[in-house]
Amino acid sequence: MSAKRRPLSRTALTWMMVGEWRAHPGRVVTAALAIAIGVALGFAVHLINGSAQNELAQAVRTVNADADLQVHSTTPLGFNETLYPALARAPGIAAASPVVELSGRFGTGPSRSLEGGGLTVLGIDPLRAAAVTPTLLGGGAAPPTESAGGFVPEGLFDPRAIVLSPAALAASGRKVGEAVTITAAGRNVDFVVAGVLSGAASERQVAVLDIATAQWLFGSLGRLQRIDLKFAPGVNPATVEAALRARLPADAQIVTAQSEARRGDNLTKAYRVNLEMLAMMALLTGGFLVYSAQSLSVARRRPQFALLRVLGLERRGLLAQVFVEGALVGGIGAVLGLALGLGVAFGTLRFLGGDLGGGYFRGTTPDLAVTPLPVLVFFGLGLVAALVGSLLPALEAARAQPGIALKDLGDKNDPNARPTPWWGLGLLGAGGAAAFLPAVWGLPLFGYLSIGLMLAGGVAAMPWLARLLLSPLQGMGRRNVSVDLAIKRLWGAPAQAAVALCGIVASTSLMVAMAVMVASLRGSVDDWLTEILPSDLLFRVESGGFDAQTRARIAQAPGVGAILFQKTLPLRLSADMPPLVLLVRPVDRARPEANLPMIGRNVTAPAGMTPVWLSEPAARLYGHQVGERMVLPLGGGNPQVFVAGIWRDYARQAGAIAIDQADYTRLTGDDLRSEASLDLKPGATPASAGKAIRAALPPAQAAQVQFFQTSQMRAIALRLFDSSFALTYALEAIAIVVGLAGVAATFSAQTLARTKEFGMLRHVGVLRRQIILMLATEGALLGAVGVVAGLGLGLAMSQVLIHVVNPQSFHWTMETRLPLGLFASLTVALVAAGAGTAVLAGRRALSADAVRAVREDW
Repeated sequence: MSAKRRPLSRTALTWMMVGEWRAHPGRVVTAALAIAIGVALGFAVHLINGSAQNELAQAVRTVNADADLQVHSTTPLGFNETLYPALARAPGIAAASPVVELSGRFGTGPSRSLEGGGLTVLGIDPLRAAAVTPTLLGGGAAPPTESAGGFVPEGLFDPRAIVLSPAALAASGRKVGEAVTITAAGRNVDFVVAGVLSGAASERQVAVLDIATAQWLFGSLGRLQRIDLKFAPGVNPATVEAALRARLPADAQIVTAQSEARRGDNLTKAYRVNLEMLAMMALLTGGFLVYSAQSLSVARRRPQFALLRVLGLERRGLLAQVFVEGALVGGIGAVLGLALGLGVAFGTLRFLGGDLGGGYFRGTTPDLAVTPLPVLVFFGLGLVAALVGSLLPALEAARAQPGIALKDLGDKNDPNARPTPWWGLGLLGAGGAAAFLPAVWGLPLFGYLSIGLMLAGGVAAMPWLARLLLSPLQGMGRRNVSVDLAIKRLWGAPAQAAVALCGIVASTSLMVAMAVMVASLRGSVDDWLTEILPSDLLFRVESGGFDAQTRARIAQAPGVGAILFQKTLPLRLSADMPPLVLLVRPVDRARPEANLPMIGRNVTAPAGMTPVWLSEPAARLYGHQVGERMVLPLGGGNPQVFVAGIWRDYARQAGAIAIDQADYTRLTGDDLRSEASLDLKPGATPASAGKAIRAALPPAQAAQVQFFQTSQMRAIALRLFDSSFALTYALEAIAIVVGLAGVAATFSAQTLARTKEFGMLRHVGVLRRQIILMLATEGALLGAVGVVAGLGLGLAMSQVLIHVVNPQSFHWTMETRLPLGLFASLTVALVAAGAGTAVLAGRRALSADAVRAVREDW
């Protein structure tokens, strides 16, 4: 008998699946698209970040060449060059190569962007570099000279010769043998292109010249920014590294290939993990839509499944049938998602670069890197989401009693039975508890677990919540039979209402949570910009700075009122972390809030201690609190400073330290300032003041100065913010579209499954237009309940994003801002979509003859 049963079941099951999909293609397509969108977003973000990380690693290898170990300065000011012979003679070191490393660009005028030209200028000793970093020696027209380490291009000994990487040569617009002007450290110097770096990455702009020339012409006498080291054969690298650390001054630190890799990873880890987690939230929403679609399909085909059970199909065969349907939906969605994600990643890299709008990889266009493992992982995630979404409907189909289910098309629950909220409340409570757990490896993993548990809890509580919200409406429909029928139908069938609401609540709550988070951050950033940019005009010099005499002339220029000079420079506190920013400006020790957007208390530094003020990210990343002492690696000594307060900063995720300009000059001897903000005198215009300031500067420096109006700076900052969250905005829009599509597919399926019910209503005298009104009321009520649940759950999830995920990921805080306009639009859209799709589907169901509808078996 089993031999006969197997072909029957296979044929019947195939027929049922194909027939169901042909009858309701919209529901299947919506579920598959939801899976596809989640897979596409996650896969695209992974590809883009992986490609960008490869590009960043390649760029680091290009500049750092192939040294075994490096010593870097903690700031661009460099360290004393006397460290070079001390390290060169250290045990275990076979060779050492001193390097001057500067940021520069081609030409003499101001750059077109705030980021500059992206040119790295390296001054090397060709004979030393040949033994330690031979890839920094390029080929050219001049014949090579043999050294102990290999062949050195003759042109590098020319004080006006420079060797460029292929990308730098292309950016300069010159050829080998032609003249080129390079601006670095505030000086413009003319060189002749002597060759090309054949070993350099094609997209990294690098210029190499003789170290003595670099120190002399760019004002770096006696200073080095880097020393490249080569180990002696047979030594233990860890032992040599430990011995070298003891020799280093405070303004120098050891950098290894591993620490550089960790630094590059830390630069974008929180950013890319958050984007991938948001994509996984979209995939989770797709899983809920699969659950909704499969539940409706199982409810509609309950008599069909019962007949197959009577004919001999076992429970596990029925269970496998629903799983196979879910797997096919998930597989199709995953394949579509992989293709879409590949296209999105390719387009993003070509048109937006590899930073996803985050500002981390500006000026680079990474090549798309695709490997088999991520493809299999994201395909598996799509498949698992669909299978998990099919689990409960499959169990429900397998547990149904065949005799009862043969004539049952409605809600299998007793209308008098009260849905219990305990599962939902338990999951919501677990989600709330997870939000209080600390970060793991610097990532808010428990924060995202909290959001996932809340989302599951909100969906699990929907039968109870639907009845709770509909109970007060029970007496409102007595004057209108259509409204009364709609309310009683929804109140009496909470499980079906919950299935219809599942996809709505999942997509709506996710969209609301992200919208509140983005609106809160954007509003806080806008307020912060107003606070830190109170002046009328800003200007800066791209390299070098203004000395005391130049600052005095600028202050006396016509139209210039109150003026504040400052300086920003990168500062490395750890080799594993991206450099933070040292902000040098006047700070009132007694009232720092007059100069900085302070948070919390300010503590007076003890006598003899230098106070500094840390930004929120700096305090969180390095674990410092107000009142503590820390070492600030400036000036070659080990100056201890006192953390006097914490201030808010949204511009520098890697952190910033503010120090009073007098203390900075005392510690470093550096009196140059590169930026200024000023108020205009009455009657002066930005153009006239800018012209007067240029006239007060030396000609070479005047050509490099850039002016910005405060309003323009705020607009640029907000535009960069919007660019950084472009993918989040896209995810919000997708959540809205998926949610509305889920509303349409769900209402359409439920309405078509109630053909017998409509036929019976027609037989007892209910008019066609009354049934249409009943359906419109049902759809509107479901949309309204979905909005209430989605808004409430979304607001709770947004607080996790605002107060847990963002502080643990990006190390800043913000105040909650509610996008009320979006909430109103969302409410109208969901209520209208629910009513409209229910009416459209009802017209189709009511087109069948009432008598034939009642006589149908299923």
